Amino acid sequence: MKRTADASPPQESQEIARREGLRRELAEVLERRTGGDGLTVTALPTLKLYRFSALSELAPVIQEPAVYVVVQGRKEVFLGGTSYVYDRAQYLTVAMELPVVSRVIEASLEEPYLCMTLAVDAREVAALLVETGPAMPMEQRDARPLYVTPIQASFLDAFLRLVRLLDAPEDIPVIAPLIIREIHFRLLHGEQFGSLASIAVGDGRMRRVAKAIAWIKEHFAEPMRIESLASQVHMSPSALHQHFKAVTAMSPIQYQKRLRLETARQRLLSGATSAEAVAYDVGYASASQFSREYARLFGQPPRRDAELVREAAQSGGRAG
Repeated sequence: MKRTADASPPQESQEIARREGLRRELAEVLERRTGGDGLTVTALPTLKLYRFSALSELAPVIQEPAVYVVVQGRKEVFLGGTSYVYDRAQYLTVAMELPVVSRVIEASLEEPYLCMTLAVDAREVAALLVETGPAMPMEQRDARPLYVTPIQASFLDAFLRLVRLLDAPEDIPVIAPLIIREIHFRLLHGEQFGSLASIAVGDGRMRRVAKAIAWIKEHFAEPMRIESLASQVHMSPSALHQHFKAVTAMSPIQYQKRLRLETARQRLLSGATSAEAVAYDVGYASASQFSREYARLFGQPPRRDAELVREAAQSGGRAG
């Protein structure tokens, strides 16, 4: 339900009351489903749950294409120099993999930060565009791949039905795809329809940048030639550099470096014992350069950073 200029106060009050009731129900489910701080994986591969009982420092992360719904607490994400804050009143949509820094800015033991994320499937978006037939907008120059939108009760209701399925795993194969499709449908009929549509279909700058990101992700450990990447996405090198930086707030080379370092960190946290071997695996020719750039991004040398993250996880969790 979208608020309109002629919506009466009783209608608005009913929407607010319904939204708050759904949010409380979701908070109860997430409290039960997330026993401790950090990430909780679910029986639905595209659905993740998060809980944090304390504020967190700014941390770099590659934000994956997904919708992020907070039911308790508040979070802040920075892309370039722009801050995006979302809480129980708004949801965050990320339409392509983006290098951001983020932090939890409202959380406590009594009321922990609780969030659900559902991966956004560009193929599902494209299929819905074809089937439902909304008019395709011209790509806007200020279209963003990351945005915050006021949340509606109908959106929360779909998420509540989805997380309730976790208590009925036998229903998941049949019912979950229908609810996930509904959520994509509601995303497309939200305020940022143009941004999602321009990434899912067409051949505008947003879609070409998305294709460049996909190529970098697949070949991140290989040497990159901007001319070759530009050819892959049918742009000139100068246009690719300009549009890539406008969307992601960094150049393709900087994005590749960030992806290498994020991947290296994940491998170290997963138990890799040799930082030097990880450096070569992710594409670095020099272990010392890897160590310097890793410390510049994460604040500590590779081994020390992994130790600190593990210690934090054992003592109560950390928001990444």
